[in-house]
Amino acid sequence: MKKRWILITLLLLGGIVLAACQPQTVEVTRVVTEKETVTETVEVTRVVTETVVEEGETVEVTRVVEVPAEVGEKTVVEFWTTDNEADRVDTYEAVAARFMEANPNIEVRIVPIEEAGITQRIATAQAANRLPDIVRMGIERVAAFAADGILDEDAATAVIQSIGEDDFRAGPLQMVTDPATGKYAAVPYDGWIQAIWYREDVFNELGLEPPTTWEALKASCEALPGNADMLYGITLGTDPGQNYGQQVFEQFAISNNAWPFDADGNVSMNTPEMIEALEFYTSLQDCAAPGPQFWRGARENYELGQSGMLFYSTYIMDDLVEGSGLEGGGNVELVIPDLAANTGFAPELKGPNGEPASYGQLVAL
Repeated sequence: MKKRWILITLLLLGGIVLAACQPQTVEVTRVVTEKETVTETVEVTRVVTETVVEEGETVEVTRVVEVPAEVGEKTVVEFWTTDNEADRVDTYEAVAARFMEANPNIEVRIVPIEEAGITQRIATAQAANRLPDIVRMGIERVAAFAADGILDEDAATAVIQSIGEDDFRAGPLQMVTDPATGKYAAVPYDGWIQAIWYREDVFNELGLEPPTTWEALKASCEALPGNADMLYGITLGTDPGQNYGQQVFEQFAISNNAWPFDADGNVSMNTPEMIEALEFYTSLQDCAAPGPQFWRGARENYELGQSGMLFYSTYIMDDLVEGSGLEGGGNVELVIPDLAANTGFAPELKGPNGEPASYGQLVAL
């Protein structure tokens, strides 16, 4: 739609006339479209008279007051984030508030969303022609969204180049590069590393090895229930509607040299290594928490002393001291004294046919 820019300078004479002073002056810039949508930036200089006391006498003083420019219509930036826990959302809101204070013509709206539902949310927003401006999401979704043509690759490329490509590692940049265009489809933002967190105090009491191999993990899972008031050895990702199961199982698969695709791009989910990984993961459920489980249940079971191991990112470190946030508000009340000090960290897992492997996720905007 073509826009016609019209600069109108209005000098308003009249009203209350003060001696040796001009009346209110208003300078208006308008943007008028064919739909007669008007956006105004108004700067006003006002002349006012005040009564003040000087040297014991009451006198009238006339002065000029400059009124700051006001933007008639703000630019709204909608930011979706999969960091949807209350304390993290509060942090985003605080950052947005500081930004808006420094940039009063911009309004930032923070919208927390579920990680597992992001694809559906994006599809719904696209159908309604209401896509967000920025999304914090796992980097694994970038390729699909780029193929759908819904990412602003020029904007992402401009941001990366303005920061400096040397500030990014080559791997993350390669992962956000659209092979069809050669442009960056998203901006690598942050990431996390997954590990097995375990009750080191109980492991030591029972003489268990750290869960860095399949064999040690299985032995620990079977030995922990019934000790130190534990009900389960571990909590696995079993909820099909959540990403947690994929994130946990992928570490098992990689640790056994099992990959979903071979070097030629063919699906290879039926290799002996993959079948072995699937069977082993399934066998752990015998000593794991029952029912559909994902990261929240795994975290709370560990904090409440009900299970002795969990797979989680390094984001859990503060939760081991303060207790994690609950869905209904408040925090989990830790039942294990000095839980952080009694927790061990196993960053790698080794299967019978592979090398020690870890899992992590990159996050992009």
